[in-house]
Amino acid sequence: MVWSGSWVAERLGVELVGDGELRELLGLALRRNPKRAHLLVSHVLGKHVPQYPSVVYGAGFELGRRVRELLGEAGTRRAVVLGYAETATGLGHAVADGLGTARYLHSTRRPVAGVARAGGFEESHSHATSHLLLPEDPELLAGDVGDAVGAGETGGAGEAHPSDAVLVLVDDEFSTGNTVLNTIRALHERYPRNRYVIVTLVDMRSPADRGRLAEFAAEIGARVDLVARNSGMVRLPDGVLEKGQALVTAEEAAQGAARDAVRECAPGVAQEAAQEPEGHAGAAISQPASGAARSRPHPRPCTRVDLRWPAGVPDGGRHGFTPAHRARLEAALPAMADRIAAALDDGALDDGAQGDRALDDRARRVLILGFEELMYAPLRLGTALEDRIGAEVRYSTTTRSPVLAVDDPGYAIRTRLVFPAHDDPADGPGDRFAYNVAGAGFDAVVAVVDSTADTPELHAPDGLLARLAPHTAQVLLAVVPSYIPPEAIPAAAVPSKVSAQSALPGPSALPGPSAVLPVPTYAPERQEEPRMLPEPLRGPAFSSYAPDEVGWLLQDLSDTELEAPTEEREEAIQSGGAHYAESLPVEYQPSDQYQDLFKAALDQSAARIARAVGTVTETVLAERGPRPVLVSLARAGTPVGVLMRRWARHRHGVELPHYAVSIVRGRGIDANALRWLAAHHDPADVVFVDGWTGKGAITRELASAIAEFEETGGTEGFNPEIAVLADPGGCVRTYGTREDFLIPSACLNSTVSGLISRTVLRSDLVGPEDFHGAKFYRELAGSDVSGHFLDTVADRFGEVAGAVDTDVKELLTADRAPTWEGWAAVERISEEYGIHDVNLVKPGVGETTRVLLRRVPWKILAKRGAGADLEHIRLLAQQRGVPVEEVDELPYTCVGLIHPKYTRGATGADGKAVESK
Repeated sequence: MVWSGSWVAERLGVELVGDGELRELLGLALRRNPKRAHLLVSHVLGKHVPQYPSVVYGAGFELGRRVRELLGEAGTRRAVVLGYAETATGLGHAVADGLGTARYLHSTRRPVAGVARAGGFEESHSHATSHLLLPEDPELLAGDVGDAVGAGETGGAGEAHPSDAVLVLVDDEFSTGNTVLNTIRALHERYPRNRYVIVTLVDMRSPADRGRLAEFAAEIGARVDLVARNSGMVRLPDGVLEKGQALVTAEEAAQGAARDAVRECAPGVAQEAAQEPEGHAGAAISQPASGAARSRPHPRPCTRVDLRWPAGVPDGGRHGFTPAHRARLEAALPAMADRIAAALDDGALDDGAQGDRALDDRARRVLILGFEELMYAPLRLGTALEDRIGAEVRYSTTTRSPVLAVDDPGYAIRTRLVFPAHDDPADGPGDRFAYNVAGAGFDAVVAVVDSTADTPELHAPDGLLARLAPHTAQVLLAVVPSYIPPEAIPAAAVPSKVSAQSALPGPSALPGPSAVLPVPTYAPERQEEPRMLPEPLRGPAFSSYAPDEVGWLLQDLSDTELEAPTEEREEAIQSGGAHYAESLPVEYQPSDQYQDLFKAALDQSAARIARAVGTVTETVLAERGPRPVLVSLARAGTPVGVLMRRWARHRHGVELPHYAVSIVRGRGIDANALRWLAAHHDPADVVFVDGWTGKGAITRELASAIAEFEETGGTEGFNPEIAVLADPGGCVRTYGTREDFLIPSACLNSTVSGLISRTVLRSDLVGPEDFHGAKFYRELAGSDVSGHFLDTVADRFGEVAGAVDTDVKELLTADRAPTWEGWAAVERISEEYGIHDVNLVKPGVGETTRVLLRRVPWKILAKRGAGADLEHIRLLAQQRGVPVEEVDELPYTCVGLIHPKYTRGATGADGKAVESK
């Protein structure tokens, strides 16, 4: 047989030397990597080369048995196994199974909101270097594992000590040893212990590197053992990096030319080849490596398999996996394999066929295709399926690693499929790959992903499922629920109400256990903050919004008495020069008549609001990138942020992160909230959202606050521009409309804003490392219309789509520079009415409503003929005995005037009470 490394060896002079089995175990390929040109391609790892699941699992399990023999029963009971992402997550888990009683953890490149880091390290030669350690149990790496194996199994009373627990580190290859030794050094500083064991499929260290292990062990004062299945060495000639890069460039150019020629000469083949992006080796046009492909019916739509994954069992070792988890999974595997087998049998029928099918219609070769770090769950499903069906079952997984594909028997990577990442990765969007799948003659492919990755990108026309379809007769999708530690759930995104399942026709559209779990898009290297900030609050614990709708970067002050009757509160503000944000007004409870008015106004204006929501959202997506992070200014901006998020999901199938932060006039934006955002997202992606503009005070406040944040050492890159639903004041350039109309969310207070109060900033309640505060008015649940408001507007999205497209097209080419004409009008009104203070003039329907609900109003100026937009204003004014004066040439629909002599509740630009004139 031709060795699958001969193509590289002949062209670059690379030699693979070692024991007799080494060439059967490893092939060679090339990649674009300035640190290492070649890639050792394992035939038993289950990553790049489809292999029998039993072979892959058996390789790791046998290594675990060897470690068990090395440690003995006592050492095994106290062992903890750590695998490396992404290639060794399944291998490490199999090693832990071989030990039998060991707890397992693997490193990850996927941050999980609400789970604290227990460490991290760098993999210097990798294309994606940063690893995180996110155990659910903070004591896991400390070595305190006695409780995991039962009382009385750790030796005599008082004899066990955390330093006696052995840490077993598992990687697929041990080349220089740098990654593993760096890991041990970092962990040893935090969790010192007496012994480490390194486990690998192949020990490929050079003679110079082999002596480092003993030196390292002496340096840290611990025993370090190595267990490897095979050993050998790669001999690299001088200049191999440069030669390798040149060879990759030349091969890609040749493949591109060949693909172009196929498109010109064979349109039928070209149609299939066109699915592969330019510059990627012709995975779609390569012939099967085995030559075993059979004619098959036209590919069917992807079918979802309901695995009924056992509740509470993690999808893998990202947060830890215990012997108890292992026992529950083992018990559930046969039934899950039976469900996959049944789906394979159902899919074997030809379109329109009746009754029994012929034997030839059955799937003879089945691939279980895992997903990046999710290697163990699909591997075990594969081993169980091998025992349940007569077909040949193979196993491999997708990967982040870009490797050149060459369709030659002497090259380890024959074909590749390229598709976009579909789990909202922390380091941003990018290509992902499936190797040696295209043209391999598989009759069915079972794609196994976790629910975090069950996104619209997975089901898109260029997504993984679509890429697989031309190369097999049947694609099945099995989704394993992404495990999130219970204490992290309030801070983590949870299943969306609109799942990616709706993108699939037929049986695939039926509800299943999977859901979209958006993941924060931050890079690990940005998360080193000087202090730990709390995770966002989410409903239902805080607010009546669904937990995936918004995360509140606030602290919960619900149990603190902050309200006072309006008269008393305003008296205190005025007499002491106190800040308005140091207390709360008593929440206005609308009458039945006013509630009816709100509902009527909502029904009348829902389409208008939906159009504005769509317009501002599409403008943001066009100008601020495909994945903006929405940050609404609590609380008026929060319903708008939720609606923008819903529009993006409805129109584009994307899940935008959304948070709410506090901004206080005269005090600026919550700096700790900005620090949290900078630690979890790229500041350049943050888009601040508000409901409407009045005279632009908050617009100016935000710009000033961001500048101050940067000047005092805060992370740079936040764009202070606000996106609003309505901009009647001409204060911003990103808006849904500049008309001043009734936005029903302005008619009410907390009962249309998730039952959340205005934000609070008081020194005795909010410390220097705290978020600003707010209250959750659970007791007002009977009056809550927050969900009704959102659903009513969102239901109109479909009918306004055409109008939104027209509006956006016009806006993107228009001059949208702020005119500040609203500010000029406020100054004129202030002088004409003898107020002489612009802070007492509140322009626009939204601000006028606030005057009537929270302030001491003097009079209301209404634009003549304003009509239905002012019905609620007139009702409130009548209830409070405030005159409504109709005027001409008013740039706003209405303007609320705070009493210029009785100023309780009036606040100036500094947020403090305005003195009487």
